[in-house]
Amino acid sequence: MTWEEIAPLLWPATWETAQMVGWATLFTVLFGLPLGVALVAFDRDGLRPLPALKSVLGIVVNIGRSLPFIVLMIAIIPFTRLVIGTTIGTAAVVVPLTVGAVPFFARLVETALREVGTDVVQAAQAMGAGRTAIVRKVLLPEALPGLVSGLTVTIVALIGYSAMAGTVGGGGLGDLAVRYGYQRFETLVMIVTVVLLIVIVQILQSLGDWVARRISHK
Repeated sequence: MTWEEIAPLLWPATWETAQMVGWATLFTVLFGLPLGVALVAFDRDGLRPLPALKSVLGIVVNIGRSLPFIVLMIAIIPFTRLVIGTTIGTAAVVVPLTVGAVPFFARLVETALREVGTDVVQAAQAMGAGRTAIVRKVLLPEALPGLVSGLTVTIVALIGYSAMAGTVGGGGLGDLAVRYGYQRFETLVMIVTVVLLIVIVQILQSLGDWVARRISHK
């Protein structure tokens, strides 16, 4: 294939990847952020000590993080079909992407929150702040640079996951690389796809690092 033949294929594939990663990122934050907060709050010395529940959540998170994405994607096919109605296509891939990324992001959230000094929390408690207020006005704002860095790492991981989803008809750049670069032995397609993924990751990582630095300077 020539560049003139490849170029029209790149934009739709890139847009599909952006859709998959964008929606999965949104749902990952919606579910992963509260889960990460719970892992900290339910600890023995947390805002709401519930060690037994924390242990259960920790086990669930560890199981989710231990499964390779390709295995996870196949294992939850019935759940994906229940939620979306199909297991093929961009929309269907959002489900395993989210399920795979939530425990990963939750651990990063937990790490960022644990870096907040206990003296800050204790000062808020001394002023009569409730648990919810401490989380919203102390923990999350103080941990924001770490949360942004964690989100950046998660988005980069999602891009890698979305590329793997192309092996099972998930669409996007991974699908383009498999169908044309691998199955049809079109080396140029594979090279262009890999380079494009690298460029996207570099841009997002640099942007995330810049935002985290800007926030930490305030």
